[in-house]
Amino acid sequence: MDGFEAIAASAVPLAGGYGGETYAVSAAGEDAVLKLYGRRPERAAVDISLMRLVRGLLPVPRVLDAMPEPAGDGAPPYVLYERLPGVNLETYLEGAGEDERRKVGEQLGELLVRLSGMPFLTFGDFAGRELAVVSFGVGGLEEFFASHAEGIGLTPAQRAGFEAVLDQAEELAETGVDRICLVHSDFNPKNLLVDPATARLTGLIDWEFAHAGSPYADLGNLLRFCTDPVLAGAVLGVVRAGPELGDRLVERARAADLWALIDLASRPAANPVAAAANALVARIADTGDLAGGRPEVDVVH
Repeated sequence: MDGFEAIAASAVPLAGGYGGETYAVSAAGEDAVLKLYGRRPERAAVDISLMRLVRGLLPVPRVLDAMPEPAGDGAPPYVLYERLPGVNLETYLEGAGEDERRKVGEQLGELLVRLSGMPFLTFGDFAGRELAVVSFGVGGLEEFFASHAEGIGLTPAQRAGFEAVLDQAEELAETGVDRICLVHSDFNPKNLLVDPATARLTGLIDWEFAHAGSPYADLGNLLRFCTDPVLAGAVLGVVRAGPELGDRLVERARAADLWALIDLASRPAANPVAAAANALVARIADTGDLAGGRPEVDVVH
């Protein structure tokens, strides 16, 4: 633990990540990222295996060092990753031109295609270094919503409207592609890195919610708050050219994203992402459709 303590002593908290457990550090003469697993110690072994599973297929960091089990002195598990180059994509897009946004969108589509092509046999969360898939144990979408509805705070009329949309989502799930794949589950610009000089994606980070699930889920996550038709259109152009996902792709993506959206919307509104999710759920309930007032999205040629 002496080496770990020396690294941790210089740790600087990073924005994002789960529960403020991610830090920028210096280790063995290179920049690195230290992730602690005090809240979910069982996840350390999963994340190590995931990074090894997808390395070379997706831009993920190397594992430099790890302690996947809690120490005898009570220290939490940790994983030390290389710190990938590039800047946060969310920040980059604020000043990017149309050509750059289109280029980034095409690369995002390529990453989504790769993720959707990594198959699993059953839905569920990952457990252990073998990446065993275990049931989430949450029932269906309507049951999941019912367990979170109080935290969302919809009016009776809004709740009825949202439940009608859930019926539409269940129908879309039943008629979509019957395929289970690796889902990053937090696939949005804050978890992506880009080289500002070339507009090339350099990293997909923060895999703490990854699981085996729907091939539409990550696309739905990316499109959740996206208002850029150039970026979204470029993404869709690549995804539609990939493995067959059927028609009504944007609707299916938004339907698959409802699980994460409901969970976010039920969290304290002090979190700006949770507040935005809550507002989106209310708009979906008021309008009675999955778009919830979001702009139409189509392929950019």
